[in-house]
Amino acid sequence: MTELQIEYLSIGSLVPYAKNARTHSKKQIKQIADSITAFGFTNPVLVDRENTILAGHGRVAAAKLLQLTEIPCVRLEHMTMAQKRAYVLADNKLALNAGWDEELLAEELEAILGEDAGFDISITGFSLAEVDSLIEGKAVEEDGDPADDLLPEVAPSCCRLGDIWQLGSHRLICGDALDPAATNLLMDGKLARMVFTDPPYNVPIDGHVSGLGKIKHREFAQASGEMSKDQFVTFLRTAFQNLCRHTVDGSIHFVCMDWRHISLLNEDVLIR
Repeated sequence: MTELQIEYLSIGSLVPYAKNARTHSKKQIKQIADSITAFGFTNPVLVDRENTILAGHGRVAAAKLLQLTEIPCVRLEHMTMAQKRAYVLADNKLALNAGWDEELLAEELEAILGEDAGFDISITGFSLAEVDSLIEGKAVEEDGDPADDLLPEVAPSCCRLGDIWQLGSHRLICGDALDPAATNLLMDGKLARMVFTDPPYNVPIDGHVSGLGKIKHREFAQASGEMSKDQFVTFLRTAFQNLCRHTVDGSIHFVCMDWRHISLLNEDVLIR
């Protein structure tokens, strides 16, 4: 087996593989650049005899972002053209075929944060939301008491229908979004310029929503998969008409919806 040698080549001398099917977003390139800054250039770029990049297009783009002039490379000269084509694909695809042991992953992320609370965990490539979800799921599995998720048959009431809270410049009502009276009471004659709404998706929670398999959620009280298309359209139309009555012309409405029913939001029946 040929011993691999690291060469430092100028970035300007490297040639991207013309038919590289792998894409890199600006966000990912920034993440790679942050990783290089934190850990150094630990993964050499692979090139052929003509300095064509076989593996490492993202690292080269990140190096350019960091304004590096030269980077470590390993030259592979033994491959045929067919092997080069296959290797460019394999180098990217084989990594994607790997999975995660989510329990060990959560432990490692938690350990990093425990050792250095100021450590920028996003350098790992995981977003803060992903880290929180993984660690939260681990904590529930290890320390949670299943009895904590059980509601008493008669829970004490902390609010009643029609109650309104004034939260600074915002108002919050305990009410039914399908009830025009509740919306009238909430808005008190005012008109909104923007709406953000997340109605039920008419999709069962069971089988579609989970906390990595560890956290279980109760079904919604309504529109949790039991409605026909016509019933769900009526449900959405009623809610949306309430919103339209209390918004200015030209207002923007952000509506969350499951992909199975996203087409309903484009049907005229929902806004008539």
